[in-house]
Amino acid sequence: MEIKADDLTGPEIISLIGEHLHGMALHSPPESIHALDLEKLKKPEISFWTVWEDGKLMGCGALKELDPQHGELKSMRTASAHLRKGVARAVLQYIIDEARRRGYKRLSLETGSMEAFLPARKLYEKNGFHYCAPFADYVEDHNSVFMTKEL
Repeated sequence: MEIKADDLTGPEIISLIGEHLHGMALHSPPESIHALDLEKLKKPEISFWTVWEDGKLMGCGALKELDPQHGELKSMRTASAHLRKGVARAVLQYIIDEARRRGYKRLSLETGSMEAFLPARKLYEKNGFHYCAPFADYVEDHNSVFMTKEL
């Protein structure tokens, strides 16, 4: 597996982000979807990486700087053909390591509260994230859960 910075212009990542947004729409009401589209992922405060193996896109993840000591995990997605191959674990560890390298003291995330998001929540729990109150511009929402990890 190779993880590399991505400019979000390739057809593979455009398709995967489309799959990601579609998945969010299937499981969350519109007002509770916090996934970013391609243009919002290209903002300067967001770094975006893709995971590749043998020329195939396996997944992606992003890190948004909230302030110089706090980052937010965004857009974690494993391509459907590559589920349960360790892709999410690898990109999550990569982003945690990058957050530490940047000197962040905390890494936080928002994910869905529905059953479809249970595998993601379990992954985050296994990697030291714990549930917390809304952070940044988020507000309480029964369709969302918020997690954070001290670095």
